[in-house]
Amino acid sequence: MDRIELLRPADWHLHVRQGEAMRAVVPASAAVFAQALVMPNLKPPVTTTAAALAYREEILAAARAAGGRAASFVPWMTLYLTEATAPQEIDRAVDSGAVLAAKLYPAGATTNSDAGVRRIERIYPVLERMQQRGLVLCVHGEVVDPEVDIFDREAVFVEGVLAPLVARFPGLKVVLEHVTTAEGVAFVREAPETVAATLTAHHLRYERNAMLAGGIRPHFYCLPILKRERHRRALVEAATSGSPKFFLGTDSAPHPRGAKESACGCAGCYTAPLALPLYAEVFEAAGALDRLEGFASRFGARFYGVAESTERIALVRRPWTVPAAVPLGEGEEVVPLRAGETMGWVVE
Repeated sequence: MDRIELLRPADWHLHVRQGEAMRAVVPASAAVFAQALVMPNLKPPVTTTAAALAYREEILAAARAAGGRAASFVPWMTLYLTEATAPQEIDRAVDSGAVLAAKLYPAGATTNSDAGVRRIERIYPVLERMQQRGLVLCVHGEVVDPEVDIFDREAVFVEGVLAPLVARFPGLKVVLEHVTTAEGVAFVREAPETVAATLTAHHLRYERNAMLAGGIRPHFYCLPILKRERHRRALVEAATSGSPKFFLGTDSAPHPRGAKESACGCAGCYTAPLALPLYAEVFEAAGALDRLEGFASRFGARFYGVAESTERIALVRRPWTVPAAVPLGEGEEVVPLRAGETMGWVVE
């Protein structure tokens, strides 16, 4: 098979930053994906509906300026939950029609998460309102206890935080974002239909040796961190299974080269320019290219309750080289995952 046609996909976990960086990276996603759920961990974080709508207008302007297929890109927004978030903010979010989710960041778990939640019981009133109004809870599923090994933080979170939360709020729709472990996959599979998960291309394609063996490769460093091969295999099985509980979320996260290639490098993989070809590579290796459309284009939209794209897009088997770096505005550049390497599929 040298050509695949599928409904234009959706990215249900995307970082596009702000300012010049946002204007630089939005076109790469908007040229491929029909819609995306945009993360709120900016500086300052997007904690109100008004801020989310203003941010959305900036993203729309950047996509329209890019022209072509990008001009029809639809960004959906998320609120950044803090312990001060009021239930009334959930009402405003739902009533806006443009905010689909609120994001739970355990404080200190990842990039720009310091304003996140330290004690989950403090946001129970907000979660109750989300359950009532149908706003999705997106979860960065890691504990931040320094006594817990970084490779175990997702599994500990799933057992100790996520499972009790789902039991306490049975009507709340929850997405375990960028699931990385066999334990996380098993939980989502066995959970009620209100629980789903996104999977990134880099967690599907790579295990931790890619980051550590033969030297530290900072552009593979992300949070949650790459895990063992047995976990990667569990992720691939879930993604290619045809289960609507698992769908595409790139977690594409651009950082300036200097912030990655440093003594204390930032977490995040920039995959937007090669995301769909990288997913195709994974699905082809698993003999499941026929299931890529459901995973990439259908299941997430159905879970979030929005329309799937009616436009079609093609992946063609043709080699191309990932750029060594791409501009990030203000004299900065970002290094994509697989920079300088050859990809076998290209978006037409």
